[in-house]
Amino acid sequence: MGVAANPNTEDDTAHSQPLSPRDIAQAIVGQAPSLNAAELAAETGVDQSFVDNYWHALGLPVEAPDLVGFTELDAQAIAEISAAACAHQWDEPTVSTLVRSVGHTMDRLALWQIEALVDHVARQNDIPGSAARLEVVRNLPALVHVLQTQVVHAWRLQFAAWAQRYSVEFSDTRGGAAQLDASEVELPLPRAVGFIDIVQFTERTTHLRASELADLVQTFESVTRNLITANGGRVVKTIGDAFLFIADDAREGANIALALRDYWSAHGTAVSDEPMAVRISLVWGRVLSRFGDVFGPSVNLASRLVSIAQPGRVYIDEATVTALRPFGKFTTVRHEPKSVTGLGLITPWELDRTGA
Repeated sequence: MGVAANPNTEDDTAHSQPLSPRDIAQAIVGQAPSLNAAELAAETGVDQSFVDNYWHALGLPVEAPDLVGFTELDAQAIAEISAAACAHQWDEPTVSTLVRSVGHTMDRLALWQIEALVDHVARQNDIPGSAARLEVVRNLPALVHVLQTQVVHAWRLQFAAWAQRYSVEFSDTRGGAAQLDASEVELPLPRAVGFIDIVQFTERTTHLRASELADLVQTFESVTRNLITANGGRVVKTIGDAFLFIADDAREGANIALALRDYWSAHGTAVSDEPMAVRISLVWGRVLSRFGDVFGPSVNLASRLVSIAQPGRVYIDEATVTALRPFGKFTTVRHEPKSVTGLGLITPWELDRTGA
């Protein structure tokens, strides 16, 4: 993608005559619109519906048919995904999912990066958020190349990591689905699924200033994410102040859960004159992976266990107790059954290390 000339110059005239929103968007994209939807479809050899579906999947509004709102870069992207669909015989749901995965991820990524820059500018220059946003937007075209390079590089590394992980995990599979039982077909991936959240987050943060809340959330997010990945796990998503994470085996998942407990028990940030407490759950079971998320009974159970866990404790279920028993490095204590929404009575077990 080409990068327009940097509008952030020392020329006072440039500062007094800021770029319009359209100019900024054009500078970031790298081209001016030159095609309407019909021309885009004709140039790429696809139906108008393909163009509309592509745009919807990206999460962008579909332009009026006669409005010149598309660039040659749009045409190139649509032509390439259409050609790949033909070459690999991808059906419409597959194409839609591939495009939607990019659109959804890039929407969140763009907002995340812009807000990180806004926070930096606001703190560095001691200016309000609205002024910082205008300053950041004005300078975004100059940052396109470096941020785009980071996105592509990180995507390749993550794509390679998943390819390697799957190659190892499924290299010994023999006979395909014919030798799998029903649960393995429906929920093909054995995983440790865990949740961590901050106890009474809303009550503890109600009276914080915006800057204090931002610092708390950023610290919790960065430390928790680093602990999960450093111990071999992967963050699936964040849900408010909670994290959903997975690991490839039960022992790895248990190590992650206990590492999280240990860190936050020792380093809980003071909030409302009280140390910040977390609660954690872990369940070993089979899951379905779709849309960058995981689904299955074990995910539902883990979410219920974390909701009843005591502060500073790790709760697991009986199946996870059984899965961890061969490793001999963990202790478990059975608690009284509790009734939870949607699952009825469940029996939590508290996890710890041997000798702790």
